[in-house]
Amino acid sequence: MSGDIEDRPQPLIEHLIELRSRLIWSIGAFFIAFLVCFYFAKPLFNLLVLPFKWAVSWAGLSHRNVELIYTAPQEFFFTQIKVAMFGALVIAFPVIASQIYKFVAPGLYKNERAAFLPFLVASPLLFLLGGALVYFFFTPMVMWFFLAMEQGGGEGEVAIQLLPKVSEYLSLIMSLVFAFGLVFQLPVITTLLARVGFVTSDGLAEKRKYAIVIAFVVAAVLTPPDPVSQIGLALPAILLYEISIYTARLVEKKRAAEAVAREEASSHEGSSGTVGPAKG
Repeated sequence: MSGDIEDRPQPLIEHLIELRSRLIWSIGAFFIAFLVCFYFAKPLFNLLVLPFKWAVSWAGLSHRNVELIYTAPQEFFFTQIKVAMFGALVIAFPVIASQIYKFVAPGLYKNERAAFLPFLVASPLLFLLGGALVYFFFTPMVMWFFLAMEQGGGEGEVAIQLLPKVSEYLSLIMSLVFAFGLVFQLPVITTLLARVGFVTSDGLAEKRKYAIVIAFVVAAVLTPPDPVSQIGLALPAILLYEISIYTARLVEKKRAAEAVAREEASSHEGSSGTVGPAKG
């Protein structure tokens, strides 16, 4: 049968051996990518500092050198390790995702495999899209917001200048990237749930007002405590929720069309299988 599982059932020990093999490939890919990224950790960190430089220019402080500091001897070393781990996860993700798919695929039906593959491609692309939005727009906006609080000093006021710590700056940009990357998974998650019938487009539309409130609450939890990043995350989340309603509606239309096609095929088979009356 076309819908049956193709691979033969495997005993537990074979599943464990297969799992070990996939883990070795995934960990090996991550470790090699980590070594490469750690070797280039300083250039990678300099790339992450570019949004801060753009914010300095937007604030009209282009004459000033962009400086970051570290206040503990080991701080910048561990910051480079975090940069290398972050880069390694991004680089090794295609290998890790392919190993997960290869481990799960033998237990899936053909139609389930066909449904799973597009989401395997769309998920990292949407995560990268969210990360790009953070890098090119929201991080400069957030840093510009903080730079606007500086005091130049003079008569009656003390000079106050922003000098971020390397670890805190990296934590800020990484938290924003992960927050936006996770929120951008919303269409993938809702489409999957719609395919299995857990949610409907009408149900999502009816809960729109609750989704708006939840979007702002989640933005307040995931982002730094400033209004720019919180609103900047909540608004895309609301837009993605509307896209999720649309994708769920598309899934429902496709499911309805498939149901009609199956009914027509079954009725056609029933009519063709009917034996006519015998002639006397």
